[in-house]
Amino acid sequence: MDRVVVAEKLESLRRCIQRIQEKTPPEIGSLITEPDLQDILVLNLTRAVQLCVDIGSHIIGTSGEAAPVTMGDVFTTLNKLGVITTPTCETMKKAVGFRNIAVHNYEAINWEIVFAICNKSTADFCEFVKEIEGRGVVRGGETQ
Repeated sequence: MDRVVVAEKLESLRRCIQRIQEKTPPEIGSLITEPDLQDILVLNLTRAVQLCVDIGSHIIGTSGEAAPVTMGDVFTTLNKLGVITTPTCETMKKAVGFRNIAVHNYEAINWEIVFAICNKSTADFCEFVKEIEGRGVVRGGETQ
């Protein structure tokens, strides 16, 4: 596994997390009425999910496990390998579901749900980073 690639993707994930934290408004009304804010948040949420999938796929690619069929399967396989915990696996699979709605059916997005996700997701993505780094893949953005 190329630890530099994983470290770079983790740093990109951290930037997405930071943007979500910076741009999430204090109340739902701002999100509902500001299309630019909607775009910034959805873009960073979908990027964050994709980066988690990419990181997982990269780790799995050198594990000897069969390639996952779906994005959700990436997290199931990471859990099976002991890289992430079951709660993180389940949370990330739900994030994939949101990503699929955002990418394939953007006009159907419920902004109240997005608001709730933004207020909770940064902790979920931070936990994913912590678990990846805690398994010795990389630490603190540095390669080992």
